[in-house]
Amino acid sequence: MNNFFRFVITAIVFVAAFFFIYWVPLSLIPYVHELGISYFISLGCAAFAAWYVWRKSASADAGLTQSIIYGAFIIGGISFCAGFFGPMIFAPGANQGPMLGLFITGPLGFIAGGVGGFFYWMVKKKRAA
Repeated sequence: MNNFFRFVITAIVFVAAFFFIYWVPLSLIPYVHELGISYFISLGCAAFAAWYVWRKSASADAGLTQSIIYGAFIIGGISFCAGFFGPMIFAPGANQGPMLGLFITGPLGFIAGGVGGFFYWMVKKKRAA
């Protein structure tokens, strides 16, 4: 895989993991944010997730399943973010904002990304032969 593409994916995973760990599970524990521990826990978890993605994305030959999963998660994540944050930015008064990303663009992007990953693998396999 191209190093630039690997870097972009790893950076996205790092930021997403950091904020997810910081706000979702650690917000349920009292006094964690006041002590500053949540920052270091989130930073450690995000660094581990980024290291894992960097290492796993280094494989030269991606199989069918890996291509489908990569396509589904990457396109699904981008579609979810576009549907979740887009209406909040462009139409702040609309009440359907986050629901668009949760129920429509996220799942459709996940399916389209899986299909796209399959076709990517087919083209890549055909070029290698």
